This record gives sequence, C-alpha cells and structure tokens, in this order.
Amino acid sequence: MLKSLVFAMLLVALGAVSPALAQDGKVYELRTYTTMPGKLPDLLARFKNHTTALFEKHGMKNVGYWVPTDAERSQNTLIYIVEHASMDAAKRSWDGFRSDPAWLKARDESERNGKINQKVESVYMKATDFSKLR
Repeated sequence: MLKSLVFAMLLVALGAVSPALAQDGKVYELRTYTTMPGKLPDLLARFKNHTTALFEKHGMKNVGYWVPTDAERSQNTLIYIVEHASMDAAKRSWDGFRSDPAWLKARDESERNGKINQKVESVYMKATDFSKLR
C-alpha cells in the first residue's frame, strides 16, 4: 500500500499524472451506438425501458444520453456517458450486465424483428481537475 502511494506521488511530482487524476479513480465511458437503418426508435425504447436501470443495477451511473442534431446521424445514432468507480469496476459492471438474464431477455425481445446495432464505439475518459463532473 505504501509503495503504491509513493509511486502515485512520484508520478504526480514528475507531471505524468495530474494530482486530481491520481486521487480520483472515477472513469467516464463515452459510448456511441450506430443503429441499423430505421432501428433508432427500438434502441431508444430499450434504453428507456430496460438498459438504464440495468446499468444502475450493475454499478454504472447514467450521466446522460444524446441524439445528434445533424440530419443523417439523428436517424441512427445514440451517444451516452456512464460513470464507473474505476477501470476495474467498469470491467466488473460490464461483465455482470452482459450476463444478466434481464438484459438478455430485453435484448432478445427488442431484436425480434432484426438486429438493432450496426456499430458500438467506446472511449474511457478521466475528468480533468477543472471539470465540473468532479
């Protein structure tokens, strides 16, 4: 434990990690879903009625959900951010979510008429020391 603290302090002193990031294990995950043509309403319904509650159940905090304003992407794109206590917590949360019978049922029911997602992108992020999210 003491070695970890000394190592973190050394990284801060060397400027490799800002003090705010060294002390805060939270990570934010930016996810972008591109749906198959005509499937955005199905994806939005699944998130509204099932997914967001399941995220919370598995330790993820829902930060926000958006649909782009440009004409093309507004028809097939959902962008959202969830918060995790740490990278390890993110892995545990996603593992639990993906194997949850309630999720598997919601996914299967929502895809009865065909696959919803064409592409899913994910970026993990740390808040800066001047971010209001801190």
